[in-house]
Amino acid sequence: MIQLNYRDARPIYEQVKDGLRHLVVTGALQAGDKLPSVRALASSLAINPNTIQRAYEALEREGYLYTVAGKGSFASPQADVNAARREGLLKQFDASAAELLFLGMTAEELARRLEEAAGHRTAREERGQ
Repeated sequence: MIQLNYRDARPIYEQVKDGLRHLVVTGALQAGDKLPSVRALASSLAINPNTIQRAYEALEREGYLYTVAGKGSFASPQADVNAARREGLLKQFDASAAELLFLGMTAEELARRLEEAAGHRTAREERGQ
């Protein structure tokens, strides 16, 4: 499910958060899918449950997860993803695109990359992943 890299400079909770976000974004976790309990995931990754709880709380604030008291945490529908997160990603995209253009990439090459990314997403959706 999630791979931790202890040589990574990022804190463990960030790695867990990024790993879970990736599973939601790629469709490996569909809207409504139940996530492992904090204790179960902490046990399987051999880390402190507080670390998992911190990652779950951050993802809930970002809109990727929702929690039902007594039931657990679940992947949110795509429409529920926080607008602020989307805006932040668009700012990163704009900055990256501007730098790539500065480094000599053409607008057509960027457009092609974007179309390829959209094509990969469409292919995953058609396969039901």
